[in-house]
Amino acid sequence: MHLPRIPRPRIPLPHMTRRGFGAAALAAAAVPLLGGPASAARNLPSATRAAGDDPLHAPAEWEPHSGCVMAWPWDRTAGWGGLLAGVQAEIAGIAKAVARFEPVLVFAEPGTAQQAREQCGSSVTVVEYPVNDCWTRDTAPIFVVNGARTQRAGLDFRFNGWGEKYPFDKDDLLPVGVCAQLGLPRTPVDMVLEGGAVLTDGQGTLIATEECLLHPNRNPGMTRAQIEAALLASYGARKVIWLPYGLYHDDITNGHVDLVAACLGPARLLLHTQPDPAHPNHDRMAANKAVLDASTDACGRRFQVVEMHHQPQFRHQGLTVETFSYTNYYLTSGSVVVPTAGEPADALALAQFATLFPGREVVAAPARTLAWGGGGVHCVTQHVPAGA
Repeated sequence: MHLPRIPRPRIPLPHMTRRGFGAAALAAAAVPLLGGPASAARNLPSATRAAGDDPLHAPAEWEPHSGCVMAWPWDRTAGWGGLLAGVQAEIAGIAKAVARFEPVLVFAEPGTAQQAREQCGSSVTVVEYPVNDCWTRDTAPIFVVNGARTQRAGLDFRFNGWGEKYPFDKDDLLPVGVCAQLGLPRTPVDMVLEGGAVLTDGQGTLIATEECLLHPNRNPGMTRAQIEAALLASYGARKVIWLPYGLYHDDITNGHVDLVAACLGPARLLLHTQPDPAHPNHDRMAANKAVLDASTDACGRRFQVVEMHHQPQFRHQGLTVETFSYTNYYLTSGSVVVPTAGEPADALALAQFATLFPGREVVAAPARTLAWGGGGVHCVTQHVPAGA
């Protein structure tokens, strides 16, 4: 879709170190959840590898979670305008849906926590910490574990507002607060990256789009080879598969992979395809599928590709939303939380998810306003892998 949220002019920001910001923001933090003491803000170790022969890696999303990290949207001027109440209702609905199966920790801008608690309910834990917006898949840490799950850490990539499109001064520092709140080590990575730009199977394979990760508004000083090497080293992986494209008119994320694909299991992928040859996504998604059909994962296995044909387009607040995506779901141990648009295609997509996840409850989560803002359920949730 065409960019719906109008970016504000960049304003020079006061310099503050990540350590100093975390210590100040968490000085009066609430009771910690999912990990250790909030006082960890005063001691943020940086470790890229577990000890011995058990290196850290980013696990698959279907592996056990200890919880989920979200954030509360609060700033009308960040792009939501008159849709703020609508997106808050959707975030609260997703938080409550996930909290039925695993703990949910919501970070709320100071002064907005009570509002978040009232809407999210008692099953969700809310803590105050400065945030710009709600997109924690992109702004929270990407968590890594060792094979024995006796060690966990959060990767702290740099965040620049998807190429300096939106305010990002607070969200760039969110990993400091999340790792401190969870009592986990934080590993800074000197590279701009959003979590929604990379899929991992937890077995050595990463999937990303060239359209996003090679865009000059992210890491203009890095070559493709350097970006790939940084991804493999930080995720603890062995192979990157590059898809050419994200969704047509994904002007906000520049082609995040989680809007076109998802990992269903080892060597098994859910992929958007478009059967209508007149649709702009037809050739783009066909090119992605051709890459996957010709590829193997890091273990040498051919991919089983499950196609998702359903992708509704609709008018919302006078604009055509072209990037709604059912692949943008969140998985818990007992459910799959699927974004819905209030369109006829919802029923078809939910039925397909019931066949894809027969042991899980399929939960419909209204996300029409989130789609207007450029994302969905996956974009506003970040899973925390379980420890030993």
